[in-house]
Amino acid sequence: MSVERTLHHFPLDPASRQVRLALGEKRLAFSEVQVRWWEQPAGFLALNASGVPPVLVEVTGGERIVVCESRAVLEHLEEQNPEPALLGRAPAERAEARRLLQWFDRKFDAEVSGYLLHEKMEKRLLGLGAPALANIRAGRDALREHLKYIERLLDDRDWLAGKRLSLADMAAAAHLSVIDYFGDVPWNDFSAARTWYTKIKSRPCFRPLLADRWPGMAPSAHYHDLDF
Repeated sequence: MSVERTLHHFPLDPASRQVRLALGEKRLAFSEVQVRWWEQPAGFLALNASGVPPVLVEVTGGERIVVCESRAVLEHLEEQNPEPALLGRAPAERAEARRLLQWFDRKFDAEVSGYLLHEKMEKRLLGLGAPALANIRAGRDALREHLKYIERLLDDRDWLAGKRLSLADMAAAAHLSVIDYFGDVPWNDFSAARTWYTKIKSRPCFRPLLADRWPGMAPSAHYHDLDF
């Protein structure tokens, strides 16, 4: 039975990007609705009372399922569409993928995205004034530490959680891709992380992200370039 999927998302939201990457990697067709979440639109709040994207709406044979926020959506997609497996096949890889999902969505988000994206993106959207340079410096310093950690993971792994591409890679790439949109990732200083990012950036699931643009926020010159 066919499934009609609609993803409500914000293009420059790392959580939304994780879901878009998973949908693309699993080759699941979907339509999209871009949400200006900061305006708290009533229609979107009716789907998710927290007002936070992404939200996936699925309709199958007249039955409607609403799945809210990234972790729940990713788990739902994995349960309903197990191939290709994006949590890994071996128990150790699945455990590591889950750990790294939490790492990037909590630790990386708090220490890096919470500073850089708040100052460079959210303040513009919310009309909160000029970026605070001290916060930008703090975010950039933390970013370098996280890139070092990514390189340590890649010392003896093909992908972040093991031998196969997983949701851990998608979480990391989703966060880094938005920061890269604003030109803040020092790729030249982290060759292993850059090679890993080039691999995932070159996958078909990533192409829609490279076309993302938001009015008043132009991407960095190399953002869409596969050979950056």
